[in-house]
Amino acid sequence: MYSFVDKDGRLHFTNVPADPRYREVPGYDALRSAAAHGRYGKFIMDAAERYRLDPELIRAIIKVESSFNPYAVSEKGAMGLMQLMPETAKEMEVETPFEAKENIMGGSRYLRKMLNLFDGDLRLGLAAYNAGPNKVMEKGAIPKIPETEQYVKKVMQEYDRIRVNALARQ
Repeated sequence: MYSFVDKDGRLHFTNVPADPRYREVPGYDALRSAAAHGRYGKFIMDAAERYRLDPELIRAIIKVESSFNPYAVSEKGAMGLMQLMPETAKEMEVETPFEAKENIMGGSRYLRKMLNLFDGDLRLGLAAYNAGPNKVMEKGAIPKIPETEQYVKKVMQEYDRIRVNALARQ
C-alpha cells in the first residue's frame, strides 16, 4: 500500500504507485505478508515437502513475484502468486492459476524442475524460473538481462531475510 499527501492536504492511497510522490505505507507490507503467510502456509508446506524445497524459498519467491496477491497479473501475462506464464501453467498442469493451492504447487513444481536442470544451483534455477531455462543454458550463467539479474538478487535477499526472521522466532 502506498500513499502521499497532495498540496491541498488530501491523502491519496493506491496499491499501484504510478505517481513518484507515492511512498510505501510503513508497516503495511509486514502486516499483509504476515497474514498471507498464515493463509497460504499449508499450501507452501505441502509444496515444499512434495518438491523437496525450503518453504522459506517458496515464500521468498511469492513475495518477490506477487507480494502474496493471488490475483496478480504481470505486464507479460504471468498469473497468480508465483506468477506462472500461461505456457508454464499448462506445462505444470495448472488449470486455475489464480487458485492459490494450485498456483503454489505448479510454481513449486516448475522451480524444482529448474533446480534439477541446473544441478541444484539456486541462482541459476531462479534465473531460469524468471527468464526461462534456454537463456540460462545459452550463457551457462545468469543471463545479462537486468530484470533477471534484479530478480535473482531480490529473491536471494528476501530468502535471507525470511530465514533470519524464522531463526529469530525459534
